[in-house]
Formats: sequence, structure tokens, C-alpha cells
Amino acid sequence: MEGKYKWIGTRPDRPDGADKVTGRARFGADFNLPGQLIGKVLRSPHAHAVIKSIDASKALALNGVKAVITAQDFPDQANLIVPTGEMQVNMRDITRNIMAREKALYEGHPVAAVAAVSEAIAKQALALIKVDYKVMPHVIDVADAMKPNAPILHDHLLTEGANPPATKPSNIAKRIEFKKGDAKAGFAQAEVVIEKDYTTQAVHQGYIEPHATLASAAEDGQIQVWSTTQGHFQVRGFCARLLGIETSQIRVTPTEIGGGFGGKTVVYLEPLAMRLSQKSGKPVKMTMAREDVFRASGPAPGGNVKVKIGATRDG
Repeated sequence: MEGKYKWIGTRPDRPDGADKVTGRARFGADFNLPGQLIGKVLRSPHAHAVIKSIDASKALALNGVKAVITAQDFPDQANLIVPTGEMQVNMRDITRNIMAREKALYEGHPVAAVAAVSEAIAKQALALIKVDYKVMPHVIDVADAMKPNAPILHDHLLTEGANPPATKPSNIAKRIEFKKGDAKAGFAQAEVVIEKDYTTQAVHQGYIEPHATLASAAEDGQIQVWSTTQGHFQVRGFCARLLGIETSQIRVTPTEIGGGFGGKTVVYLEPLAMRLSQKSGKPVKMTMAREDVFRASGPAPGGNVKVKIGATRDG
């Protein structure tokens, strides 16, 4: 086989190999700017809770704290599917995910964020923010969430594709039915029928590098962002809508990435760092702790699957 193929069967040098093994490669947390602040996120300790009030006055008064943000710092979004870069998403869901509005929807949901001159002061400021919660019932099993008497997580969610059309909120986001051929006739002719139920659990991608971003907002309204992302155009599209500015005002530079596997295609820290930078007038750097990655990013969902298959004995 030698000499027959240019690449198959050979050992080519990785173009990024030398930088990675020598430490020259710069990942998200390696980027810094002069005078930068450190951003930290306050997360809900409850899986489901109404946010009655947030008092950040003591945090703002702490020496070294330069900015505090909550959901009120982001414009509300219409319940519509819109294009953002390479994806089409419901921005109402995205804006409620980056920062809890009326309710905390999961344990670890961001409810506020601060920017301070050091990590220690930022953490101290988080402890000074008072959030008044009304804890609501919750379920963690798909089957329980689909029951008629289950606590409703999203008060605005009507099941898409329901027949008859849904008239009240539900935990079921969408119903899809795909038909081809006559299934009843097929099973009647089948000599062997197997029917099984399967359950899969939520599985996190487990990428080595946690989420990290650095944002710098200039006085002329332009914002530069460095991010551990799999899609910098998506970051730009998401953040422009979330902040209510033009995409032309945002420049996103993707850093080296320590794994993603689809888990770094949406935004978590980027819009928070950008808004904190706008409010403080300083660059803001944010990184997720490992526990925050597991609590508050997007793993592959679990599911319940019912399968029925029929065949003749000769296959």
C-alpha cells in the first residue's frame, strides 16, 4: 500500500500538535487584557423556584465591585423561532436560560452576575446578593413530568403539534408524528414481533476544558469577545439579539478548544461578560468551575423509548 495513497496509512503531523505539546496553544482561560475584571455568577440552589425579588445593593457597595447584572439587564424576547448564525432557535428560551427571569428553572440556573477587581471580591459580592425565592415543586423523571398533574416548569409553553391544539401550558414541548405505509397490516403479516421499552439517562459531553470567555466593550459600542466556542458566528448572532445590538458591533474570536462535542454551540457566559463589560467599562473575564459545567450547561438529554418491530422469519 505504501506510495499508493497520499494520506491514508501515513502519519502526518498535526498542524496544531507542536503548539499543544509545547504549551504555546492558548485556550479560553489563557486570554487576558490589561485592567480586566473577574466575573462570577450567582446560581439558584433550587430546581424550581419563583424569584420574588433580588437585592444587590450590598454587593454593589462592596469595594472593588464594578458591576452587577440580573435578568433586568437583558431585553425580553418574543416567543418566536429566529435565525442566529447557523441555527434557528427560540430566543425567549435562550434569554431565560442565560439569566433566570420570573423563575429559576433548574438547580444552578444563573440569577445574577458580578464583575470585580479580583476573584475573591467577586465571590464575596455573590454572598451579599439577597434573593427571595418561593420554592416550587419539581420532578426529575420524564414520565412524571408528562403526567397531567405535574408541576409546570415553563408557564408559556404550549405543546406544538398537539391534536387538538393545546390551550394550556404543558411540560411537553412538541408532538411529532411520522407515518409511512400501513403499520397495522405490516404487523399482521409479521411472523415475529418484538416490543421493548428503553430508558436512557442524561449524559454530559464531559469535555476537558470548562467554558471560558473574555469580553471587552469599547466606548464606541464595539465589543470584542474571545470564547471557547464551536461556532463563533452563532455566538455573535445569539449575543446581538440578547443584548439588543447589531451583529456588526460584535467581533468573536474562537480560542483553542479543549473539547466540545456539541456542548459549546450555544451561549452561557458570553452575553453575561459582554453586559458586565458594558456596565463597568472594563474587560471582563469569566470561567466556569467544573461543577458549574455539569449543573448549568447542556448535556445530551435522557429519554424513554418504546420500540415495536416485526419481521418474517426469513428476515
